[in-house]
Amino acid sequence: MAGSGAPELGINPSDLKRCAHLRVAVVASQWHTEVMDALITNSVKALAELGIDEPTVVRVPGCFELPVAAHALARQRYDAIVALGVVIRGGTPHFEYVCAAATEGLTRVAVDSGIPVGFGVLTCDTEQQALDRSGLPGSAEDKGREAALSAVSTALTLKALGEQ
Repeated sequence: MAGSGAPELGINPSDLKRCAHLRVAVVASQWHTEVMDALITNSVKALAELGIDEPTVVRVPGCFELPVAAHALARQRYDAIVALGVVIRGGTPHFEYVCAAATEGLTRVAVDSGIPVGFGVLTCDTEQQALDRSGLPGSAEDKGREAALSAVSTALTLKALGEQ
């Protein structure tokens, strides 16, 4: 876990009015239902706290498919995209390939489109590590919330820079 040194992600109260006008999409994989349900719930809840009451939620089979769905959403000119998924290491190199493809693909979507992508893809050695980051009761971290706040914060920054 990242632990100490992580920034306190929050939105300034003065920016809350601007948040309500943002179009935000959440794209999430379907593997690891318990963890994914928590990530999505906490992401959508964080968005609602910012006044973004109806984000578009799109489900894809797995993390490998996240970039292509995020790319389609970016073409629809969302202000921010939240990408959520879970990859748990197994006994084959599959873990490395999927993690690299999801990370590189989502980075490419963000850079090429100029639309921020909140990275909420858990890349864990064990299922327990994923549960610890899911935001479920007793979890040490809430990566769904963090990804949503990161995407919105970056969207606000880009708007302030005149980039969106």
